[in-house]
Amino acid sequence: MARRLSRLVGIPWATTIALATAWLGNSASAQWQAVPRGDAGAVSRAGCALLVPPIFDPRPIPWGVRQVAGVEPVAVDDVRTTGREALAAIPLNRLTPTAQKRIEAISSRPTLYRHLTQKSIRCDPELFLCLVRNPEILVGTWELMGITQVQTRRLDAYQMEAVDGSGTTCTVDLVYGDSAVHVYVAEGFYDGKMAPNKINGKGLFVLRSSQEVDAAGNPVIRGSLDCFLQIDQVAVDLLLRTFGPLIGRAADHNFNETARFIDQLGQSAERNPEGLEELAMKMPQVSEATRQQFITQVRHAARRYHERTFTTPVKFGGPATAPGR
Repeated sequence: MARRLSRLVGIPWATTIALATAWLGNSASAQWQAVPRGDAGAVSRAGCALLVPPIFDPRPIPWGVRQVAGVEPVAVDDVRTTGREALAAIPLNRLTPTAQKRIEAISSRPTLYRHLTQKSIRCDPELFLCLVRNPEILVGTWELMGITQVQTRRLDAYQMEAVDGSGTTCTVDLVYGDSAVHVYVAEGFYDGKMAPNKINGKGLFVLRSSQEVDAAGNPVIRGSLDCFLQIDQVAVDLLLRTFGPLIGRAADHNFNETARFIDQLGQSAERNPEGLEELAMKMPQVSEATRQQFITQVRHAARRYHERTFTTPVKFGGPATAPGR
C-alpha cells in the first residue's frame, strides 16, 4: 500500500522524481509531518503563512504540526521554514491564474508535508533538464531494465499520465520550470486491493536545483524536493495508523536511488555516449521527438566532457536510427 500511494503524486526529481518519489517512510534526514485540521479559520491562516506575496497573506502565523506515529518530531519552526522557502521559490507572478489557484489549493491545506534533503549528482546541466522535464525517459529505461511496471502517457508538452497497474493512476503537470526551480502539480487516486474505498490525492512538488563545478571542472547538480500532499481526510487516519512507521522511508530511498541513477546516466553520457544512444533507440514509452532530444543532449554532454578533458576534438554520432533501419 505504501508503495502504491507513493506513486499517487511521486513524479518529480526527474519526476524527479519521476514516479520514484514515494511518500511513506521514516528517517532522520527527512520526515513527513501531518498537518492537523482545526477550525476552518485556523487552517486558512496557517496555510497563508506558508505562501508569499503579492497574492497571499505573508504574515508569519505558526504552522502547527502533529507527530506521525513512529516518527521523531521535527521542530515546528524548521518545518515552517523549509516549506516557506520552497514556496517562496515559486515565481507566482509568472504563472497563469489557474496554476496559481491550484498551487494555493494544495499548499494552503496540506495533509502532509515533507522535505527531501539536498543531493549532489554529476550530470551535464542540459541533460539534467532534459530528464527532469521528460521523466518518461527514466521510466522507459527502468522498464528496459525490468525494474518497473509503471506505464506513462504524454498528454501534452507539459502533462503526463502514469499508471502502475495495481490501482494507482495520476496526472502530473509541469506548471513552471527554469534552471533553478521546477514546479509540479499532481492529481490522482488509488483504487486497489489494499484500500476498501478509492483514495483521492493531490500533490505540489517544488524541485530546487543549483549548478556548480567540482575540482576537476565537472558539472555538479545539487537538488532538493519539497512535497505538499493533500489526501482524502477519511483516509488520513487509516494511513497514519497503519503506515505511520513507514512514512518517509520509501520517499528517502527512492529519492536517493533516483539521484544516484541520474548520476550514473550523466557519467555514462560523458564516457559511453554510443551505449546510451543504443539504449535510447530501444527505449519504450517515449515519443520519437523525446528520444532524439535525449540523444542530442547525450552527445552534447559527451562533447563538453571531452572538451574539458582532452585536447583532440572528437565527433559524436551521426543521425540516430533504430536497429535494423
